[in-house]
Amino acid sequence: QFVLHYDVAGTSRQCFRTLHDVRGLSVHFMLDLDGTIYQTMDVKERAWQATIANDRSVGVEIANIGAYPDDGSPNPLARWYSTDESGIAPQTRITLPPSLGDGGIRTPGFIGRPARALPVVGEVQGKQYRQYDFTPEQYASLIRLAACLHTVLPRIDLDYPRDDQGRLVTHVLSRDEWERFHGVLGHYHIQQNKIDPGPAMQWDLLINGARRLCGLPPLPRGSPESRREQ
Repeated sequence: QFVLHYDVAGTSRQCFRTLHDVRGLSVHFMLDLDGTIYQTMDVKERAWQATIANDRSVGVEIANIGAYPDDGSPNPLARWYSTDESGIAPQTRITLPPSLGDGGIRTPGFIGRPARALPVVGEVQGKQYRQYDFTPEQYASLIRLAACLHTVLPRIDLDYPRDDQGRLVTHVLSRDEWERFHGVLGHYHIQQNKIDPGPAMQWDLLINGARRLCGLPPLPRGSPESRREQ
């Protein structure tokens, strides 16, 4: 399995500090705002990143401040996203808090923008959450990473958890469903108390982009591929 997380740290530098220095956790890859991929351990090693899935999964922490209940309660989105007047129409940009400096972003002068200007509201674990999308640079790199992992670890199918109608499952899988699944999934598919990578993740963009790189046809809508059994 390939497990997707958002890091709630906002940048990969902060993510590494939090995981390594504070929480004593680990993950195979981190994906920064500008699309830079950092690998912190070999994929053959066990990372402490997804409880029951640690023994059979590779994980990636995607830089994103996260998703929050869509009920008007306080959240950090207003501090991390703002609107500028560049171009023909106002655009949304990522604004790093001053305390982070340049955030460790490797691309000089990089201005991060979510792939969709407006926040996305969607359901995870039966509740509505609001989240800004990942950057186009992150999607481009994540597509390549997923394709690479499928190539070197072919039991990771280029598919995601779907229901009988072929729609994305937006809640934790049953133990039996999880044990049978081989592919790309969110942290929330593994644990009831998690909601990452959130409602903004564009699963079809990711999976079909990776399938295209591997010479595979796109997944047909409403007709999920059969899962391979363990």
